Amino acid sequence: MYGFVNSALGWFHLIVALLAMVAGAFVLATKKGTEKHKRMGYSYVIAMALVCTSALGIYNLTGRFGLFHIMAVISSLTLALGMVPLLVKSMPLKYKAVHLWFMYYSVLGLYAAFASELSVRLPDKPFFAMVGIATVIVFGLGTAFILKKEKVWNRFFGS
Repeated sequence: MYGFVNSALGWFHLIVALLAMVAGAFVLATKKGTEKHKRMGYSYVIAMALVCTSALGIYNLTGRFGLFHIMAVISSLTLALGMVPLLVKSMPLKYKAVHLWFMYYSVLGLYAAFASELSVRLPDKPFFAMVGIATVIVFGLGTAFILKKEKVWNRFFGS
């Protein structure tokens, strides 16, 4: 098992990830479209952009570009695609549900990374198996929740 945090960049990554987790949870749990939602949502986006960027500079696990760097790129794309429906003002209302889908999956990805990080800290457990198990559990539960909420989103946005 490697050290908890090995560098200043690692500490920065941890702190902005924790901020993103708090902001993401707030945004998912509160009423959508309010000023508070928007402010915390933008806080989440900024924190996640910093998380993904800092992740690209951390190489202490393998010493080279690897799976977790790829996941940071995918997370960045998910975040960007979640913002497109908000930033393109001419987009029809029914496409605003795309914002919800991608942002929920962005937060799920963050929580899956957190669960993976915690699970690999268990002594004498296979690293990638623990990452896989943690990720499948978080995304499985999250997807079930999202599919349940999709009906509400579709009614609201008229899709």
